[in-house]
Amino acid sequence: MAKKNKSKKTLVEQILDKASIAYEPLTFATYEEHGVVQFEHGDIDEHTIYKTLALNGNKTGPVVGVVPLDWHLSEKKLAAVSGNKKVEMIPLKDLVKTTGYIHGANNPVGIYKTKHFPIFIEQEAQKQGTIIVSSGEVGRSIKIAASDLATFVAAPFVDLQR
Repeated sequence: MAKKNKSKKTLVEQILDKASIAYEPLTFATYEEHGVVQFEHGDIDEHTIYKTLALNGNKTGPVVGVVPLDWHLSEKKLAAVSGNKKVEMIPLKDLVKTTGYIHGANNPVGIYKTKHFPIFIEQEAQKQGTIIVSSGEVGRSIKIAASDLATFVAAPFVDLQR
């Protein structure tokens, strides 16, 4: 009997399964360019793919902003909505020990369930309805209803665009 060639579920997928939250797993081809991992998203509009950015707030400590791949995060806006005077990106060397994930694998579900950091999602996601976020491994993502994600990770939809 042949083994099925099925990927093991990521922790994020397991968490969502346990909570009975619907999602669609996606896999993207990855490659490294100038020391940075890139991925091929084919014909998927990168405005529907969201990046999960971890920052340190001067008052609250770590905070997370989730914005479309083709937009820049406004640190000023994230600071204001998170109760900080300023926020700055967590240095790459501190990322794993802070969030538990490497660059390119940060995700709102895993960070919320393991670290309970405050998370803020760009309001554009609410308009789009369904978005794509990392599922905790480079090259692996999930397509999920933005409202389900926001509810699950206790994240408000706010203006984070720079």
